[in-house]
Amino acid sequence: MATIFSRIIAGEIPCYKVAENEKFFAFLDINPLVKGHTLVVPKQEVDYIFDLSDEDLAAMHVFAKQVARAIEKAFPCRKVGEAVIGLEVPHAHIHLIPIQKESDMLFSNPKLKLSDEEFKSIAQAINSSL
Repeated sequence: MATIFSRIIAGEIPCYKVAENEKFFAFLDINPLVKGHTLVVPKQEVDYIFDLSDEDLAAMHVFAKQVARAIEKAFPCRKVGEAVIGLEVPHAHIHLIPIQKESDMLFSNPKLKLSDEEFKSIAQAINSSL
């Protein structure tokens, strides 16, 4: 059975897409820690990020870097933090989170509740910065 991320990539489940190429897909986390919290996933369904080939792992990080630079432009921050946890969905993914301080990356922090319009605006802001 396809993961929820594979279903998002296939268009079966709606998302707030930020970027896409032939191998990777970036979309907003629907339970964001901060505005601009984005997920980068490979289109290939792989559970554990370190099971990707060396070439695909490197390419995923290059793609993530492009998205992170766009996040920085759309949401001025000290840095864009990167986290790989991978327990909540069995599909490799990178969290990109604009941060002002390290505690902005704590996944135990309360998640933002954003409207559909806010999500659309955030996705458009990041996409326009690519």
